[in-house]
Amino acid sequence: MLDTAQRTAAAGLLRTAERDRTPIAPLAHTFPGIDAVDAYEIQLIGIRRRLAAGATVRGHKVGLSSEVMQRMMGVDEPDYGHLLDDMVLPGPAVDASRYCFPRIEVEIGYVLGKPLPGEGCTTEDVLAATEYVVPALELIDSRISDWRIGLADTIADNASSAGVILGDARVAPRDLNLADIEAVLHQDGTEIARGNTSAVLGDPTEAVAWLARKVAAFGVRLEAGHLVLPGSCTRAVDVGPGDTFRADFDGLGSVSARFA
Repeated sequence: MLDTAQRTAAAGLLRTAERDRTPIAPLAHTFPGIDAVDAYEIQLIGIRRRLAAGATVRGHKVGLSSEVMQRMMGVDEPDYGHLLDDMVLPGPAVDASRYCFPRIEVEIGYVLGKPLPGEGCTTEDVLAATEYVVPALELIDSRISDWRIGLADTIADNASSAGVILGDARVAPRDLNLADIEAVLHQDGTEIARGNTSAVLGDPTEAVAWLARKVAAFGVRLEAGHLVLPGSCTRAVDVGPGDTFRADFDGLGSVSARFA
């Protein structure tokens, strides 16, 4: 367990790494004894700084939502990060030079029309509160050198979140089986990954319900207008200048990104 000064110092290192695009060593190397509680507090310190500078919360993201990633990290539940207004990218053009080690993930996004309950939130609550779902490409990044991350690193680093590009489609959740949407990712016109939303906790709606219950412990609610990214249904893909991507979702259209 770290003290307040150490948590503040860790948040400062991550912020400087993001600003200057100079990745740092894994936090456990610099702060032995760091745990998940420390990491969430470090994340919140960073988010509060950005809010004080004028950013606003647009929503949240769920990470580690597949069994494979949970086994790799040695955990039995996902983690989460914040989505701020400046992280919702207009697309399709994205400046790759703004990031350290950018990757993209294929997801559906939930946009809430009503607030979600906290403790006890169910998938039925999520479906009732969701105004529409949207195709999305999440841009992830690590301020930790070479993605050598442990659980504390990714949590403290805002769940490795960097941005999101949304497609144009807006579909009511009742019009789709959200637990069984096929998605295909193309790079420069060639298929490179394929997945199904069932890879996200069996049903991505469950990931949103988990998030509502989890953040309630910190006194946070998921509000009307918030965007929630429940986790990727494909592997993460490295990106670089000149790359173009398109993700196609059965029944939900597509979303594209071009990295300049």
